[in-house]
Amino acid sequence: MLGLIGKKVGMTQVFDADGRLTPVTVIKFEGNVVIGQRTKEKNGYEAAVLGSVDKKKSTITKPYAGQFKDTCAPKQNVEEFRGYEKEVKVGDELGVDIFKDATFVDVTGTSKGKGFAGGMKRHGFSGGRATHGSKFHRDIGGTAMSATPSRTFKGRNMAGRMGGDKTTVQNLKVIRVDENMQVLMVKGAIPGPAQSVVIVKKAIKK
Repeated sequence: MLGLIGKKVGMTQVFDADGRLTPVTVIKFEGNVVIGQRTKEKNGYEAAVLGSVDKKKSTITKPYAGQFKDTCAPKQNVEEFRGYEKEVKVGDELGVDIFKDATFVDVTGTSKGKGFAGGMKRHGFSGGRATHGSKFHRDIGGTAMSATPSRTFKGRNMAGRMGGDKTTVQNLKVIRVDENMQVLMVKGAIPGPAQSVVIVKKAIKK
């Protein structure tokens, strides 16, 4: 599976040859370097380990720096891609050109955190009647049981922290691949705020 570590720059719009407007998200790739490989003989599976964006020297520990020895400068973002379809070796630098033949991609990121939210907003509950005197408008209702055991089971949909979850958007159409700027433009929105780290992979369902 082909993939790279990128950064969500933001959203814009592009026009095609017929003058049709398409909203796109711009993803930039900065120096993806192969820092390791996993093999069936040693690890039981095959994968390529990629690193991106140089890490600040003041935050580097010796154990962390060890995995980059004799390869490149320690990287801020490290990700493992199983079953990498491209022949690579440690030290290779990869760019956006690996997506030049891809029509669709899957993008994984961390969604925006929205703070503490109630059950209706967080889980889409419909709530009770909005009429006067109902006394049940935005409550989540009962969460436990009257019989033994009288407790609330783990996983019950209730109020709590909303957002900040690992999210994948599948089958985003590739609109443009700019090798000079190392930028990929995909149709539609992807999770996370601007400047956040995202993982872009070749779509598995297309």
